[in-house]
Amino acid sequence: MVGALLSVRSAFLGVAAAFLLAVPARAGAAAAGRVEAENPAMKHHTLSPNAFEGTDVERINQAIRAGSARGVRVVIPRQNKARGGTRDTWLLDSAILVEDGTTLILDNCHIKLSDRCRDNMIRSGNCGLGITVIRPMRHVHITGVGNVVLKGADHPRATGDSAKTLGKRTFGTDAGVEGESQTGDWRNIGILLASVEHFSIEGLAIRDSHCWAISLERCAFGRVRDVHFESAGFKVIDGVRQTILNQDGLDLRQGCHDISIERITGSTGDDLVALTNIHHASAVAGSDRSTMVSAASRREGGLDDIRNIFLKQISGHSRGGHHVVRFLNAGGLRLYNIVLDGLIDTSPPGRPCMATLKIGDANPAWGGVTPLGDTNRLLLSNITGTSRHTILIAGSLTDSCISNVVRYAATGEPITYASGRRFVRNVQCTNVMRAEMSGDRGSEPRK
Repeated sequence: MVGALLSVRSAFLGVAAAFLLAVPARAGAAAAGRVEAENPAMKHHTLSPNAFEGTDVERINQAIRAGSARGVRVVIPRQNKARGGTRDTWLLDSAILVEDGTTLILDNCHIKLSDRCRDNMIRSGNCGLGITVIRPMRHVHITGVGNVVLKGADHPRATGDSAKTLGKRTFGTDAGVEGESQTGDWRNIGILLASVEHFSIEGLAIRDSHCWAISLERCAFGRVRDVHFESAGFKVIDGVRQTILNQDGLDLRQGCHDISIERITGSTGDDLVALTNIHHASAVAGSDRSTMVSAASRREGGLDDIRNIFLKQISGHSRGGHHVVRFLNAGGLRLYNIVLDGLIDTSPPGRPCMATLKIGDANPAWGGVTPLGDTNRLLLSNITGTSRHTILIAGSLTDSCISNVVRYAATGEPITYASGRRFVRNVQCTNVMRAEMSGDRGSEPRK
């Protein structure tokens, strides 16, 4: 068994990739030339939306188009020098759209959705309403410097995923409004990238997102790091506590591969980090009836499997009582070659999450427990849990290693086999223990 596991580990750690540089888009080159003459910062290889006219998001998107065409970085500064005066907030009526070759620097800035906005905070410009064919994009980098905050609206028009009805299960001022979708959808996501390779998102905080704070669909060869989430599953609006569902932190969806996730912190209304691979045969790209803009379909040849993912230094909890990290695949979609190294559950006393780490699900709506082999080659180590379950195996798991796990609780085992041990095969567990806490949370554990 050990030999087989070592072979699995060696095969996984051998994964690597190399890529071509993106060719800057020709569209917008003429406009970029005019801007360069009017914007001295271009000489220093940066471009500010303060050099453009229009609403806040119009100015930002003009700068991105010009910067992408010329290979120039776009910097959104703290000060928004709008026509009506200088402000410390950039207010979005629609999404910031990143393009091929975009390097977007958020420099100590605060960005907020307006009450008129029913759209993402930031989205890759290759996807959106009515776009059924999503062209691949490359080399997109979103980098925060200093105190960068992206925040939801004071009065969100819609919240939650596509299974939630506005005004009934989750808040939205569009509830009952004729001509407006009455369920949540992908527009409620904070940062949404689809079919983007060679990307990065780092150095920022997202507060009060309207649904998942960051979602990646069919993205590859990228990194997400140094991101902090703050959401609670509700928001006090005009003095009334309103429910906001599906406030995950970071979600990786169909087809994501070769991605590094590091130093994720905070608390969320739903799962803090989730790798979810669920198949919906009737899904259509660009529809407002889905939480995936690129359609939750399944391509042949394993193209939509989630694989080759590194997760390191994750610390936080779900204020909604869900999971700190969740791995979920169903409908023939696989999840494999996943390394999770360093997971700290910060659930407060008396308010535990359901699980520090949940693997799989027996929900019949998703096809029940996955067949043996669909979830495999998971290397899980250095995990501390204070949730109801530390590692909850609710699906299947094969050819994997679990090590250095400490459950801080008076009862319960570090690993819960909810789906039954018959769905677990060739999994080696070492240094797995329960340690009852003595005194306050900061005390030494009692073994």
